[in-house]
Amino acid sequence: MKQENIRNVAIIAHVDHGKTTLVDRLLWSSHVFRENQEVAERVLDSNDQERERGITILSKNISIHYKDTKINVIDTPGHADFGGEVERVLNMADGALLIVDAYEGPKPQTRFVLSHALERGLRIVVVVNKIDRPNANPDAAVDKVFDLMVELGASDEQLDFPVVYASAVNGYARYDVNDGNMDMVPLLDTILKEIPCPDVDVDGPVALQVCTVDHSSYEGRIGIGRLQSGTIHEKEQVLVIQPDGNRYNAQIRKVYTFENLGKAEVPEASAGDIVAVIGVEQTDIGDVITDPENPVEMEPLAVEEPTMAVVFEASTSPLVGREGDIVGARQL
Repeated sequence: MKQENIRNVAIIAHVDHGKTTLVDRLLWSSHVFRENQEVAERVLDSNDQERERGITILSKNISIHYKDTKINVIDTPGHADFGGEVERVLNMADGALLIVDAYEGPKPQTRFVLSHALERGLRIVVVVNKIDRPNANPDAAVDKVFDLMVELGASDEQLDFPVVYASAVNGYARYDVNDGNMDMVPLLDTILKEIPCPDVDVDGPVALQVCTVDHSSYEGRIGIGRLQSGTIHEKEQVLVIQPDGNRYNAQIRKVYTFENLGKAEVPEASAGDIVAVIGVEQTDIGDVITDPENPVEMEPLAVEEPTMAVVFEASTSPLVGREGDIVGARQL
């Protein structure tokens, strides 16, 4: 069953190509903020490290409402160091907005995030951003994206991607670079038209795979993911299947959906929506929360191994805890 009133879309790009600024403009266009409201730039980068470094580190879930449709937007990191975060959250999306700088074109992280989006069969909408930038070449940027998608093995359907031109910092999107439009409506309309709605089994058993974990000082661990089938209720008894096969029973205390910049507590949520659940104290990424009477098993989340691994452990040196004047081999 298709949930026609829901769209789940990820925002992917190379670092500093304008993802978070674009999301800011979508929030303004859907009237999340009052016209006279003072809002910080890059409102989604609320983490201290994100503010300090000016980049997105953690994925963020928000939603906007447009033409009676709820659009769940997943803002993803653009920096290569946080690529694993991107891989996980793409499992919640049915399509992706690929943001590309009109001057720089596709960059290394563009290749990384685009390859994973294509592997998952996501519908790609190309947004050529910063068209107001001096020496911008939007047509060349589109050609480079096409060449990159061919190189990455995109299907014929994926290669027939729609293109929207934008200047996120100035708050407009256009079907043509020079058509003079000065709002974000073309991008919102393209999302509704091109991003497929979730095709799920609302009447089936509950199946929710945790793609990211949040934490509340009051509520504990919060599992977040897209509900793949069924309807999940507060106070419901569920079975948790961990990636290593271990199983245990739990009770869902609270169910949340994402509304604007925050979460809204609801008595139940239906398949196709992105939800947050509280009550599974040990919940972790990759866990499947499902019906204990009719459990659904899902493929484990696949994330590439890190380039380098570091192990921190207590020192086992024979000199540990001892004082002395010799601190290096040259002094021996």
